[in-house]
Amino acid sequence: MTEWSDDQRWVIERGSDAYPADIERLSDAPDRLYVRGDPEVLGRPALAIIGSRVATPYGIACSQLAARVAAEAGIVVVSGGALGCDQAGGREVLDCGGTHVAVLGCGADVVYPRSSSDLLKRTLEQGGAIVSLDTWGTHPRRWAFPRRNRVIAALSRAVFIGEAGLPSGTFSTAEAALELGHEVLAAPGSIFSAQSCGTNYLISEGACCVADQESLEVAISRIFGTLRKTATRAAGASTDDPVERRVLEALIASPMRSDDIARLANTDAMGGVQLIGSLVVRGLISQLPDGRYGASEAALHAQTTFGHNGRDQTRRQG
Repeated sequence: MTEWSDDQRWVIERGSDAYPADIERLSDAPDRLYVRGDPEVLGRPALAIIGSRVATPYGIACSQLAARVAAEAGIVVVSGGALGCDQAGGREVLDCGGTHVAVLGCGADVVYPRSSSDLLKRTLEQGGAIVSLDTWGTHPRRWAFPRRNRVIAALSRAVFIGEAGLPSGTFSTAEAALELGHEVLAAPGSIFSAQSCGTNYLISEGACCVADQESLEVAISRIFGTLRKTATRAAGASTDDPVERRVLEALIASPMRSDDIARLANTDAMGGVQLIGSLVVRGLISQLPDGRYGASEAALHAQTTFGHNGRDQTRRQG
């Protein structure tokens, strides 16, 4: 944990013209906001992108997709700057030339977690803002994060959850959004994935299901009244080999262990090791902390592109 050097800072008092209206509507609205960067971006239409801190490549790719669509629709992305889905969404919107707002559970001049240092610097450099409910120099405290989650929800017309298990801190953000009449969007995941139990539960309770790229674009258009300006993206990692494709599609559905991959590919243990090595080297799959293998972020983005095009063709033929 480190502190930023001095720069332009703002303190926005509750009741002032600069104080965001939807934060004012919170039952526990803070008396003041501490802001670095451009405070005017807090009044712009925004989508919050949040989720698991220990996100899988799937959760990361979902968060990146949401951020990319938001950036190309001219919508600000709000996050908590945390590991996993938050940082993935924040970095992606900045990579796309968009604007990011980070709401921290510590002072706005304190870097936490340390891995967010580059994200926070780029947020300021690209015209965004860093927001805190606590005075300058305040170190992170566990109880401060649920409070900041409510501010994330209030700054955003909708909250997108890329991946979340049970229990999950993202639920406090979702609850605050619903309290304010804002919409909750969630990416469904495998029923066998512990990391998707939370998002699947939210969908079962009425959250908008983001089933694919098109449904995300439709939701963004409906909520924000704007269209995505650029709907194309260079294809990511993919394969034309039928065995590799079968394995990749299975891993997109759910991560697997090496022996299961070998059986799926109808090969022996050595053949499975060679297949996995080839897919890893080419960036198609990656190993998860628990030892299983899953589709990489690049492969998931490629699948999104191909699946979207295939769906369009099916509709035209029908």
